[in-house]
Amino acid sequence: MQTGEADSITEGSLVRPLFRLAWPIVVIQLLQVTYNVADTLWLGRYNVDALGALSLAFPLVFLLISVAGGFTTAGSILVAQYTGAKSEGRAGHVAGQTVSFVSMLAVVLGVFGYLVTRDLLALLPSQADTAAQVIPLAAVYMEVIFLGVPFMFGFFVFSSLMRGYGDTRTPMRVMFVTVVVNVVLDPLLIFGVGPFPEWGVFGAAIATIFSRGIGTVIGLWVLFVAESGPNVLVADLRPELSVIEKIVRLGVPSAAEQSASALAMVTLTAMVAAFAPPVVAAYGLGNRLISLVFLPAMGLGRATNTMVGQNLGARKTDRAERAVHLAAGTGAGVMLCVAVVAALFPDPIVGVFVGTDTPEAAETLRLGVEYVRIRSVEFAFIGVLQVLLGAYRGAGNTKTAMMFSMVALWIGRVPAVYYLAFVSGMGASGIWIGMALGNILGAIAAGAWFLRGTWKEAVIDEDAEGPPDGPSPGTGSPEVDATSED
Repeated sequence: MQTGEADSITEGSLVRPLFRLAWPIVVIQLLQVTYNVADTLWLGRYNVDALGALSLAFPLVFLLISVAGGFTTAGSILVAQYTGAKSEGRAGHVAGQTVSFVSMLAVVLGVFGYLVTRDLLALLPSQADTAAQVIPLAAVYMEVIFLGVPFMFGFFVFSSLMRGYGDTRTPMRVMFVTVVVNVVLDPLLIFGVGPFPEWGVFGAAIATIFSRGIGTVIGLWVLFVAESGPNVLVADLRPELSVIEKIVRLGVPSAAEQSASALAMVTLTAMVAAFAPPVVAAYGLGNRLISLVFLPAMGLGRATNTMVGQNLGARKTDRAERAVHLAAGTGAGVMLCVAVVAALFPDPIVGVFVGTDTPEAAETLRLGVEYVRIRSVEFAFIGVLQVLLGAYRGAGNTKTAMMFSMVALWIGRVPAVYYLAFVSGMGASGIWIGMALGNILGAIAAGAWFLRGTWKEAVIDEDAEGPPDGPSPGTGSPEVDATSED
């Protein structure tokens, strides 16, 4: 196929490159959610306590690994802007520095997480039956996941760097392989099929770590051997303080944002843990179903990150702004359609994951249906907020993205849940309503700030001038440069 300007991230039509970036990201996120859905599906069939353990464990795991995750965002931002500035060598060097820095950080966080798992769980207020039945299972799951964090993070770094470069299809293909492995292993290790032992939540954790490890191996091979993304050399892994300083400067707000999001999840989980096991199970199940809803918004948000980053690197601020408007309008429209489906048909959606064979399971189903229906009100706002956060990150304004994420969670969601569930006495319904308010408030605030137009500056000004390796061919993003029939 012939390279065409109309399909470039920095030239020609905005629609084609935006959607060519976005749809593989949506698929990647769908596959990512498949990990959680597979665990939820099989553990829900295993027993309600195992499902509740997953509900308690996930926010605590996310709290610690989000620290390293913020720095993968920094790598993506820098790779996108250097690629837009046609500085291929610098993009590859930043990618190598990101791999080595995040890998070392993941080892430290994995060991730390393993050591503090039971102390973290002990901080959660819970009813006696939740403490006796659910928390020990959550501890088992968390300890395995933390020990496997270094094996997981290679794929996260790989996917983020390739996204900044403009290639979202290769990570999608790698993700597909890992999901197949996880989906096959989950029922074998949870229930003990054939020669496999019945490990329950321990088996679910082992399946996740093993499949993630496969993704890491393939991802590193693509970066260093296949050379299909940024031109990364082994020598680029040697730490260079000036580059690490830039990664840290951009990454700390993103890490703080992700950590604050995770801490909000932990705080909310602590509140939910004060209720009976069916509420805990419905909360975890509902969150995993809502994560499916995030997929279109997440895809457009991350595509916007790359579009804004590369266009600002190429000094095309007007084009970057037009890409944001296009993505935000599309996100709001798509999410509104999803909201209608969720509001009209929550019963069959939730019913796939929970049976009605016991009174406890039937109550979990009822609560889960109520949760999905109430949260559908916020879906269009989710689409707008995710695109705007992606725009701020792509510009390198990670502090701004952090600020509005904090607004959504710590000014909107957490106080609302506490007030409605405990102070006003609405119970579980108050939790569901409070959860919906955060993204609505965050989208309104982020949109008002965006209209000020103060976000449109690249973060590589002095570095991008006179790149030592000369311009790279095209835009450095082969997938969106290729002309196709669509």
